[in-house]
Amino acid sequence: QVQLVESGGGSVEAGESLRVSCVIDNFASFSARAMGWYRQAPGKQHELVASISKDGSTNYPDFVKDRFTISRENARNTLNLNINSLKFEDTGLYYCNNAPVAFYSWGQGAQVTVSS
Repeated sequence: QVQLVESGGGSVEAGESLRVSCVIDNFASFSARAMGWYRQAPGKQHELVASISKDGSTNYPDFVKDRFTISRENARNTLNLNINSLKFEDTGLYYCNNAPVAFYSWGQGAQVTVSS
C-alpha cells in the first residue's frame, strides 16, 4: 500500500530556515498526482500549506506566501518543502499527502518547532 514517510524538520529559532521531505513508497502514479504539504499545529486540524501539480505548478495560502517553497522529484517519488523566515506559528507536524484533498492515511509527520 502507499506509505508516506516524512523526514527533516527540527527545532530552530524564529527567522531561521528548515526543510522537510517526504518519500512516497508504493505509489506508481506519483508523477501524475497533485501533492501537498499539510501542517497540524498543536490542537488543530491538518491544514494545507503548499501544493504542487503534476507538472510543477505551485499554490500557497497567503499566510505562507514568499516563505514556503514546495518542489517534487518525480523520479524519486519525493516531495520537499523549504521554509524560510520561520515564525513561531509555523510550529507543528508537517505531513505530505495528495492535494487539495488528502486521500491516504497520514504518515508520522516531521516536527517543526520554532522558538521566539
